[in-house]
Amino acid sequence: MRNSLVAAFAVLLALVLIQCGTPAPSDELAISLEDLQDRIEGGWAGQMVGVAYGYPTEFVYNQQIVPEDKMPEWTPDMVANALDQDDLYVEMTFATVLDEKGLDATTQDFGDLLKNAQYRLWHANLGARRALKRGVPAELSGTPQHNAHANDIDFQIEADFVGLMTPGMPVAANDLCLRAGRVMNYGDGIYGGMFVSCMYSAAFFEDDPRKIVEAGVACMPPESPYALLINDVLAWYDEHPDDWIKNWELIGQKWDKREPCPNGALRPFNIDAKLNGAYIALGLLYGDRDFEKTLMVSTRAGQDSDCNPSNACGILGVMTGFRGIPDRWKSGIPAILDKKFSYTDFTFPGIVESTKKRAIAMAERHGGRVEGDRLIVPRQEAVPPELQIWDDYGSPVERIPASDARWNWQGAWEEHLITDRRGTDWRGMIASKNGAEATITFEGTGAIVTGPYLPTGGSAQVYLDGELHKQVDVYPDEDNRKYGDSVWHAFGLENASHTVRVVVLGEPYGGSQGSDVVLENLVVFR
Repeated sequence: MRNSLVAAFAVLLALVLIQCGTPAPSDELAISLEDLQDRIEGGWAGQMVGVAYGYPTEFVYNQQIVPEDKMPEWTPDMVANALDQDDLYVEMTFATVLDEKGLDATTQDFGDLLKNAQYRLWHANLGARRALKRGVPAELSGTPQHNAHANDIDFQIEADFVGLMTPGMPVAANDLCLRAGRVMNYGDGIYGGMFVSCMYSAAFFEDDPRKIVEAGVACMPPESPYALLINDVLAWYDEHPDDWIKNWELIGQKWDKREPCPNGALRPFNIDAKLNGAYIALGLLYGDRDFEKTLMVSTRAGQDSDCNPSNACGILGVMTGFRGIPDRWKSGIPAILDKKFSYTDFTFPGIVESTKKRAIAMAERHGGRVEGDRLIVPRQEAVPPELQIWDDYGSPVERIPASDARWNWQGAWEEHLITDRRGTDWRGMIASKNGAEATITFEGTGAIVTGPYLPTGGSAQVYLDGELHKQVDVYPDEDNRKYGDSVWHAFGLENASHTVRVVVLGEPYGGSQGSDVVLENLVVFR
């Protein structure tokens, strides 16, 4: 009888182990496939809610906290706006590259996608696509040599897809970030993607927001400005655990000083990856696992106030799973389950299923496996990449408008004024005929000549200190104006007097309808 009981117990124990799985070894992590899917759903849903909620305040409040009475009033149908947001559809098209090319997709594969994409782009993404279309290889299209937006937020807002497919695998996340992120960014611009994706990666197995932020920091070179900023945020959180506004003020006082973006330099507008990344961290730390608080803090911090809550709420959505997001915020999603995100073939269920497949494949690639109803993931310790800093030569110190007497204009130049959809006036000088020249001398280590990209944009030659430096054009490759961007730039110069001369060629570029060149400012770095 005793032997029969022992045998029966052994059979029962075996059945339990088969059903539940044995505990994962200490060098492995385990997550049920059901939980994996729920957390991936939560990550995508959190992004959708965050970007849709914050969209009305995006770059309306720069160097300002969004007043409580100016915050949007949420209704469930608002989440449908996420279907048309670049925060989501760009990263989904990057995910498609992995589906089509495999997990070893190269930088050039990602670059080819961006080069040929039909959607509108801005800042670092636009700078990269312009460079790619002009023959620059994808490995260089995000470098400051070719892209004045190298530190901008672009890859940071697109890196969610990386973290969602690398649960518990920060090494895998960093590798993929470097391959994809270098297409449009460099240095801190890439580290922003690593910070975000590694927080996602950690959130599959960690529910302490501080530890998740620390996991993101661990993926960046500790001496990088980005890592230094987030460590400041963590220290100030310890000093002011109940006062996110005080932390926000300290961030601005120390770090909102040297935005190099041609549109934001020496202006309140700041699309720098690390500053906006600090606002993601604020939302997670002071939100304390509460979805609404996380959403409100990361939105009210201002600047890119749709991208930042999208990242923060996406990470929180992985922490809590879709089931843990309050119905108030996710209740509009079922009504759009059959709707595709713009420029993609993905619906919400489609991108979740695609992400889940990639997550399993990535785990298997790194030594993991599916074991019954669980995914076993090898435990990885973050390995920061080699430090790359491109803006350590100096900061923007002066913006010299076209109306300044230091500019010398020769030929058929005329005053140019246009008001954009936000009511901002853009003033400069315009010429379209061959031989029109503009010359200016500055003291510093770098400079950006700013102006718009125009559907009627033409070509020009730019001379630096008497030698031809580069031939440029101001055609946007799409039927849409872009204001205040880089017509020409050069960094890392000797700290001395330099002269820039722009010579209009009177020739259209590509599919342009004209040969116009508009110059607005010279931004001086020192």
